[in-house]
Amino acid sequence: MTRRRFLFELVPVVALILVPVSVQANMIAKLAELFDTEVIAYEKEAPFDATALSLSLLSATQNPVLESATGGASITYENGVLIATGPVGRDAMAKAQSNKTGEISVYVVRDGDSLSQIAEMFGVTSNTILWANDLKSAASIKPGDTLVILPVAGVQHTVKSGETIASIVKKYSAELDEVLAYNNLSKEDTLTAGEEIIIPGGTISVPKSSSVSGSGGSGGGSGLAHPMPGAVRSQGIHGYNGIDFARVPVGTTVRASADGKVTVAKASGWNGGYGNYVVIKHASGVQTLYAHLSSVDVVTGQVVSQGDRIGGVGNTGRSTGVHLHFEVRGGKNPF
Repeated sequence: MTRRRFLFELVPVVALILVPVSVQANMIAKLAELFDTEVIAYEKEAPFDATALSLSLLSATQNPVLESATGGASITYENGVLIATGPVGRDAMAKAQSNKTGEISVYVVRDGDSLSQIAEMFGVTSNTILWANDLKSAASIKPGDTLVILPVAGVQHTVKSGETIASIVKKYSAELDEVLAYNNLSKEDTLTAGEEIIIPGGTISVPKSSSVSGSGGSGGGSGLAHPMPGAVRSQGIHGYNGIDFARVPVGTTVRASADGKVTVAKASGWNGGYGNYVVIKHASGVQTLYAHLSSVDVVTGQVVSQGDRIGGVGNTGRSTGVHLHFEVRGGKNPF
């Protein structure tokens, strides 16, 4: 680099440091025009970092437009740090952390993301994401991947004195290897009373007398129609506000319980035990989930009407027989 070029590039930095803040904005605009680039607007209340902003300005011609790197998110300053809002960043963080309804989210991995950061954003564990997306390790994710973020289908259990991993697994009819893997435990570990563990795929037994016919009905005024008319409810509330419908042949039509938009349509994989499954988000904000399907006949983003076929009943994922596992997230399960 020649001495003249060095001095030329140093001038903007020195000027921004020495000139009063009151005139820095005009200087920045002039420099932006000179270098044929854009300067990111910053909030007045944010502390001003002249050095950082000057370095950004000098390198701006080498960087793509930031909007393309943030999925269309806007860029602002907060406490002197550039953050993204909109599809990612602050808005997504607030939405995820306020989620108390078990809402299923979809997240597109960005450059620089780590699995632990994504898990923290949505208030779940890294294992929850690994489990739900059939990932072998945190290193498996890459920019552009679409991750389903959901509270794992199963049961949260508080360990009581004298209980063992084996006895808890048996209680909830779960799989030992799955429970160990999800909770980062080994067969030799001793549980402590009061400790909480998650039982993926665990179910809470209900009396057989509670099984009722599900041959019709509109969902008790909830606006949710029966997803598989003619089937019989074989198990009451379990998992995440879910019930099971059975005693129908493989491939029997599973219908959208209400008008809505398909947010998840997984036609292959274990998917946290759900197997092939569909999630529909409705105008009320409620989500319905249809799991263990033999086929998926809709795609993500598709708009469906109540009663439309979305797939066929099956026995995929963690399933002990042909049935439909039906969940209502953010509302009461009327069946």
